Amino acid sequence: MARIVYLVEHGPGSGKSAVALGLAELLSRKVPRIGVFRPFVDGAAPDPTLALLRSRYHIGLDDQQLFGVTAAEAAGMLSAGDGEGLVGRIVERFRPIARDHDAVVVIGSDLDDEQSPTLALNARLANEFGAVVVAVVNGADLDDATVGSVARQAYHALVDLDATVAAVIVNKTSLPPPALPVPCYTIPNVATVAAPTVAEVAAALGASVLSAGPASLERDVLDYVVGAAQVPALLSHLTDNCLLITPGDRADLLVAAAAAHASGTVPLAGIVLTLGIAPDKTALALFERLNTGLAVLSVPAASYDTIAASTRMEHRLSPDNPRKVAAALGAFESNVDTAALADALELTASTRVTPLMFEYDLIDRARAARRHLVLPEGTEERILRAADILLRRGVAALTLLGDPAVIAAKARDLGLDISAATVIDPATSDLLERFAPVYAQLRAHKGVTLDLARDVVRDVSYFGTMMVHLGLADGMVSGATHTTAATIRPAFEIIKTVPGLSVASSVFFMLLPDRVLVYGDCAVNPDPDAEQLADIALSSATTAAQFGIDPRVAMLSYSTGTSGAGADVTKVASATALVRGRRPELPVEGPIQYDAAVDPAVAATKLPGSTVAGQATVFVFPDLNTGNNTYKAVQRSAGAVAVGPVMQGLRKPVNDLSRGATVKDIVNTVAITAIQAQSFLSHPSGTMEA
Repeated sequence: MARIVYLVEHGPGSGKSAVALGLAELLSRKVPRIGVFRPFVDGAAPDPTLALLRSRYHIGLDDQQLFGVTAAEAAGMLSAGDGEGLVGRIVERFRPIARDHDAVVVIGSDLDDEQSPTLALNARLANEFGAVVVAVVNGADLDDATVGSVARQAYHALVDLDATVAAVIVNKTSLPPPALPVPCYTIPNVATVAAPTVAEVAAALGASVLSAGPASLERDVLDYVVGAAQVPALLSHLTDNCLLITPGDRADLLVAAAAAHASGTVPLAGIVLTLGIAPDKTALALFERLNTGLAVLSVPAASYDTIAASTRMEHRLSPDNPRKVAAALGAFESNVDTAALADALELTASTRVTPLMFEYDLIDRARAARRHLVLPEGTEERILRAADILLRRGVAALTLLGDPAVIAAKARDLGLDISAATVIDPATSDLLERFAPVYAQLRAHKGVTLDLARDVVRDVSYFGTMMVHLGLADGMVSGATHTTAATIRPAFEIIKTVPGLSVASSVFFMLLPDRVLVYGDCAVNPDPDAEQLADIALSSATTAAQFGIDPRVAMLSYSTGTSGAGADVTKVASATALVRGRRPELPVEGPIQYDAAVDPAVAATKLPGSTVAGQATVFVFPDLNTGNNTYKAVQRSAGAVAVGPVMQGLRKPVNDLSRGATVKDIVNTVAITAIQAQSFLSHPSGTMEA
């Protein structure tokens, strides 16, 4: 039976979309399939909240299946006195959603609109759905006493209507939560969540884009400044991330604002030129030569009308802006006790691990005990975008390597906030004199002198690895622009493998539509011998368990059991025997073919009674050629998401990225590395609990 959570907004502009996102994120960690439903939609355009949740949580339905009625239909039925018919129609539309999902977030209607359904109708629907209610209160501009009064009013109004209230969330306030009979939380206003982007302002104003740099339309507009005075007065009134609105014939203000932004004096969001006047061509050319990356918009309206229209706007969360989604989730997770709220919603975690649950569990676990990671490729755009998300979500503390001026300029041009990250330039850092002697001593047997060591540790990969080795960072993630060899060679030279382990190796987490599997080793060891293969299997089982996957290990071969012979089969059989000897309690089978490992019907024929055959979760390949080709074949043919390679067997965590890694891939890999670092710090020898 699905767990239904019904959001009821108490007061306009409460930001319930951000709360709905936070609740959906919480649910996604507990159950395999979540759904979303809106009893009422405006009907004028696709609902952005539905689009966001449908996209983010892979809800396989279109918007037309996710709502009950339009606001106009509801108003018509209510005015005709057919309230029961309205309830019946909505409940009928809702039932398939509840039937096909393990939990559903229902986003109720606004209550201030005279034509919208009433509080009583929302409470009635919550009861008809069998839902618990979370009340969302707009706490903006309320004082301490008023916040408590409004929160209590929202709670008692719903209880009086027989609704089962699970929690009250007062949004957009930093005041402490009032005491209520149910959990109550306050979430502060996050300017970057509510702020519209330059693109949204342009669309609302019907503006023409005269000039735009990379990502310039994605910038947040946190303030508006009307430029009408002379340059000195304008410069004194510019604020961070403001949108400058000025007549199109004020070439002096256009150039002055561009210079202020390019010099780093004040970061702007963009510029709007009014009255439909085209700017002076020479001034616009100079603006573009300054390479600000700012957008210049043109509108026909006057400045007063433009500012009036702009300030009425508020951003609505959408799947097109992951940065704002991350900020909203960061605010929710930092201020809501999600474990206590899950208890209030009577949520228990599923024993099944789906890809979505796996990905969001990574973020949750990394946030629980934040670690400090170094990202050597600090000037790469994907790294900067991932860093912005990671910092907003509180996943890890970060150090970026590279020229601070270059990194700051790129982040500013992309509209990213990485101010919480530490930035170090290896070429000029005082740490070089600390790192060089250590590296020279480690590699003295290879003839490395102190002078040579100074040159080597200037390399960002070596510099980052030295930070990890000396405890200045807990782990490292690299490889977006560097080869695998460039990333892991320093780790092998400096950090080295866990004592007693014959080889370091790697795994991929294969996120299939209905489960998560572990493949090893598909990236590091070309042709491991039996002892190395056994170590790879043991490391892979430990990694699987560390990330919530019950390890059942298949030692793969072209033969199952004793059906075949040959040197390769003998190697796998020997490795299997070594694994059993070292960890008798670990379910392991080998030699075994892939079909027998994954298909219960084949397993029943080839290895009846096996505890692994047909239900393996960890697949150990006999060599790199087999493993690498198999993971790529499954990735491309089965639509699986391959997360990795995740290194294992090193004394401290260092992980490699594909050079084609997406921002999401980077976020996942950093979260994995942070979780590994938690275990390494708990077990300083480098061993991890299975």
